[in-house]
This record gives sequence, C-alpha cells and structure tokens, in this order.
Amino acid sequence: MGQVFVSFLKDAIALTTILLFACTGETLTEKSGHLNLGTPGVVCIGAVSGYSGIALYLMSVGGTAHANGFLVVLFGVLFALLGGVLSGLIYSFFTVTLKCNQNVTGLALTTLGIGLNSYGFGFFGDKIKTLLRDQNINCDPGAVSHFFKGANIASGSNWFLEIFCSHGFLVYTAIIVSILVAIFIKRTRLGLNLRAVGENPATADAAGINVDAYRYIATIVGSAIVSLGGIFYTMECNGGYVCYDIDKFGWLAVAIVIFSMWKPDVGIFTSFIFAALYLAPTAFSFGEVPGGWFDLTPYVLTIIVLVTVSIFNKKGVQPPEGLGLSYDREKR
Repeated sequence: MGQVFVSFLKDAIALTTILLFACTGETLTEKSGHLNLGTPGVVCIGAVSGYSGIALYLMSVGGTAHANGFLVVLFGVLFALLGGVLSGLIYSFFTVTLKCNQNVTGLALTTLGIGLNSYGFGFFGDKIKTLLRDQNINCDPGAVSHFFKGANIASGSNWFLEIFCSHGFLVYTAIIVSILVAIFIKRTRLGLNLRAVGENPATADAAGINVDAYRYIATIVGSAIVSLGGIFYTMECNGGYVCYDIDKFGWLAVAIVIFSMWKPDVGIFTSFIFAALYLAPTAFSFGEVPGGWFDLTPYVLTIIVLVTVSIFNKKGVQPPEGLGLSYDREKR
C-alpha cells in the first residue's frame, strides 16, 4: 500500500478522534433535549484547560526534564475534563435553572471558549516564560506532547499496524466511549428515561422522571466528553502547539451529530468521513483544480446534510422533539 495513502489514513483516524469526542458528547446532550451550540467553545475550553493543567504540573516539578509521562497525561486529561464539566454546568444553570434561550446561551459559551482559548494559551505561556526565564528550565508543554502519542512504528514495516495501532490511547478511548454511550442510550433504563426527557419532557415529568436532573447530568457528562477532543488535538495532532481555530472542529461535530442521525456508534464512521474529506486536499494532488476549492468539501457536505434531514420527515432521522426547548413544569 502506498505510503502516502497509509499516512493519509493514519492522519484521518487521528483527526476523527476530536470529531468523535465532540460528536458523542453533543449527541448525549441533545438526547436530553439540549441543543448546545456551545460545543465549539467547549472544545476550546478543553484544549486550554488541559494545556493549563500540564503547564502547572511542569512548573511544579521544575520543567520537562523532571516530568513523569503518566502524570503529564493525567493532568492534561483531568484538567480538560474539569473544564468540560464547568462548561456543562454553566450551560445547564442558564438553560435549566434560569430557563434562558438555549441557542443564545450556547453561542455565548462558544464566544467565551474561543476567547479563553486565545487568552489562556497566551497567559500560561507568558507565565511559564516569566517564572522560569532566570532558572534556565525548559517548561514547554509542547515538549512533552509525545507522551500522548502512540507507538513509533517504522514507516513501511507493516501498513496495518501503522494505520490502526500507532495512535495514542485517546484514539481508542474515543471509540470505546462512543460505543458505550450508544449502548447506554439504546439498551438501558436510564437511557430510555433520557430519550423520554428529550422527546417529551412533560410526559416524562408526569411519569416521575426528574427532567432537570437528567438534562443537567447529560449536558455535564456530554461536555466533559467534548472537552477531551480539545486536549487530544492540541497535544497529539498539533504536537503541543497552540491552535487558535480549533473551534472549527466543534462546528463540524454539530453537523456530524445530524449526519449520524443522533446515533453515537454511527458517529464513528461519519466522523471518519468528515476527517478524510478535511485532510484529502492536502494529502493528494488534484491536478489543475484551484487550491482551496476542495477545502470547502466538509462544509458543503454539512449544508447538504442539514437540508436533506429537514426535507425527509422520517422519524429515524429526526432530532428529539423537545430539542432546543426549555421545560418549565409550572407551565405544564
């Protein structure tokens, strides 16, 4: 198999991970009836909070020379999850407790996340440089990004191993989480209750299901899953370097939720399709086609998906009926 194609598939699988984390988390959130357009912001918050956790750890141990690989990953993941949990809590407080408009709240959260992404990376970067300049200590989180990456399988030794077995643990975690969430939604009692809350919260409330609690928990857990995509992309795909436009993957993930028909397991394959389309222009030569046109492919596909779903009014491909609507039991 050609090395270019092998590298393309390997990179596509890696990029699939950030989309899959975001898609899975948003699907879980939307199943509760919450349309969280703050997903792009949560991806940014996951990136900057995870990066900040790694930076704080490195500062505490005196630089990258004294870093423990397990703890680097642990701090990065835990801080990213913390950022996601706080994001979900903020969104739920405004939409569930205060009954604010979900679209407005989500867009505000995205604006906050993008701002924190720009400010946070700069703030911690400057703090690290200021605190350690006189100590001559290397404390660049990018220098420890290899702890997030998988095995270094030599190019051409075995194409199967290079494509599927040379990634960091978060790649396989994303797939496992997606499958577990799908099983939870389809096969468990709590998942049935969650779907009831998303479809008709008034009926679910009359049946004794705590609508507010389900929406809070689903949004918080969903946002935590989304946040893992942010730290993954920063440390594994981007080599520890700052990515100021990482929110674009959050927007694509919102479309992938629709494309996968609100099924997390289907999202594994749809995320890969979007990732492959995103990388194809730079991986292959398209002859005389003007540069930039193929870059639009994922976004054009997004528009086609949105229009198609809106035209075909089939139950299996439609969102939860209560999606985007706040619920007030006093108005039942």
